[in-house]
Amino acid sequence: MFITPAYAQGVGGGDAFTSFLPIILIFVIFYFLLIRPQQKKMKAHRAMLGQVKRGDRVLTGGGIIGTITKVKEETDEVTVEIADGVRVDILRGTITDVLNAPAAPGAANTPGKGGATVVGPAANDGRSGGLLGGLFGGRK
Repeated sequence: MFITPAYAQGVGGGDAFTSFLPIILIFVIFYFLLIRPQQKKMKAHRAMLGQVKRGDRVLTGGGIIGTITKVKEETDEVTVEIADGVRVDILRGTITDVLNAPAAPGAANTPGKGGATVVGPAANDGRSGGLLGGLFGGRK
């Protein structure tokens, strides 16, 4: 009914590496499935924020869509016009997406989007990949 001391001593045997192996494997899995993709996403977002310029249509973290009218490089602020004559100063880091960039002279905009060319994370080049489309490249 009770465990004798002889059996209890044999249960916890093994070296330190084999006991930490599951923890090490879990960390490796978390790194490749969670940490690394998040770092890539943050790097792409920082690059996008560094390229915003006057005339870009942006989406802020609060869900407000507006057009950048002035970029203040020294203070990391941008002035966004959210309605006719209504301008607000926001921090560059609150911009979540650039909805369109002005088209190059002579270039046609994407039809069906109200004349807007979608760039950044919201862009979809006609491929519908579904849940695992990002991993396997979607349908071509």
